[in-house]
Amino acid sequence: MKKNKEIPGFKSYEEVADFWDSHDLTDYWEQTEPAEFEFSPQARRRYLVSVDRNLLLRVQRMAQVRGTTTENLVNLFLEQHLGELEAQA
Repeated sequence: MKKNKEIPGFKSYEEVADFWDSHDLTDYWEQTEPAEFEFSPQARRRYLVSVDRNLLLRVQRMAQVRGTTTENLVNLFLEQHLGELEAQA
């Protein structure tokens, strides 16, 4: 493990994401601190939406490649593409 690495300051969530995409948390573990939070089961709701079988298989494969869940990837796609559509409106 390398020593003397410091977590830099960030100006945006994008900078945070870019940094952690290319760095190993174990190199900075001493600089972390516990976080406290509460999870509310009511914060998220599930909805039944029909999805083409082949499309679902593609999304599931991509989620596996990215190391995330299908649900998280679908939410990310929806957020990104809705943002693009709203910007065009």
